[in-house]
Amino acid sequence: MDGRDWKKFLLPYEQAVEELKVKFKTLRAELKSRDEYSPIEFVTGRVKRTSSILEKAKRLSVPMDQLETGIEDIAGIRIMCQFVEDIERLAELIRAREDMTLLYEKDYITNKKPSGYRSYHMIVEYRVQTALGMKRVLAEIQLRTLAMNFWATIEHSLNYKYRESLPEDVVARLSRAAEAAYQLDQEMSSIREEIVEAQKLFEDKSSIVAKVLNGIQELYFHLRVREAAQFQMRFNELWDTDDVWLLKKLSNEVDQAVNRAKKNSLA
Repeated sequence: MDGRDWKKFLLPYEQAVEELKVKFKTLRAELKSRDEYSPIEFVTGRVKRTSSILEKAKRLSVPMDQLETGIEDIAGIRIMCQFVEDIERLAELIRAREDMTLLYEKDYITNKKPSGYRSYHMIVEYRVQTALGMKRVLAEIQLRTLAMNFWATIEHSLNYKYRESLPEDVVARLSRAAEAAYQLDQEMSSIREEIVEAQKLFEDKSSIVAKVLNGIQELYFHLRVREAAQFQMRFNELWDTDDVWLLKKLSNEVDQAVNRAKKNSLA
């Protein structure tokens, strides 16, 4: 084993993980702000521990002076999606990005591993600006559904416990669980349109409610107490209903009242 300073060695990878997490979270927020469907449910990331790097290097026979090119997942990003179809859409978005270079892809969804593991991996080269200048690092981006991630997390924990020598009965049960997770994903895909529509209605209602309440507070700020109280009473009457159209109508009226209050304040 060489005597490198592992803390300094991992710094560019830590920076890459933090930057990539921010970029994919921003992509999710941007799509939603444009009222477009986002294939990203949530994003996590991690830098491989030194012990894990050394174990993988030994297993793959990677020389210590070639870790930066021989171990591709020192920096790891994991993006969870709701549906299998979202994974392909997200992969297209990543392929089109100019702030990273896609090296290759590994499809473990179409071609699952013998253990039952399913995931879509994209190996990218990402440039980070360090105190010593620009540095290119490799990163692995894993795209999974929530069901795939649940199964993979459990398998990882069991492999750690048994040092990747799982008992046969555990292997069999994990295989059945992997198939069940896959069937769950297929079932969710079959009602995808209904699920997405329901989520869109919920988000729309949440957004309208926030707009109405913020508008009422602004009216109080402009000393339009009576008008604000009347809108609050109307909102309270509508709150228990699922009539998004009436809530939207109320939101427009509150917005107009706020605009009038602002004009009067400037007069």
